[in-house]
Amino acid sequence: MNQTVVFLPLLVVMGAFMYFASRRQKRAMAATIDLHESLRVGDRVHTTSGLHGTITGITDDDVDLEIATGVVTTWMKLAIRDRIEPEILDTDAEEVDDLADDPERLPRD
Repeated sequence: MNQTVVFLPLLVVMGAFMYFASRRQKRAMAATIDLHESLRVGDRVHTTSGLHGTITGITDDDVDLEIATGVVTTWMKLAIRDRIEPEILDTDAEEVDDLADDPERLPRD
């Protein structure tokens, strides 16, 4: 009886750790599956090996990536790590209004 009481807290801690680790892994896997299902031609992506490319074709299991002008390689969908989001310039509305009011500060062509 005494030995069971000693190991009980250890078993509870290990069980909690395994539960939370499996939940985190399931969430990460669901996010990866959602990413792979949302890929479209023209998306810029990173691969797991660090390569950047633009998707030129998609099949059920493979993705064609253009890594340079005219250079297209075929990768497994599982090799796509994430999508590269286009950069959006963050300017405050006040700055835009200030620029419109001051023609000297407007960019010239």
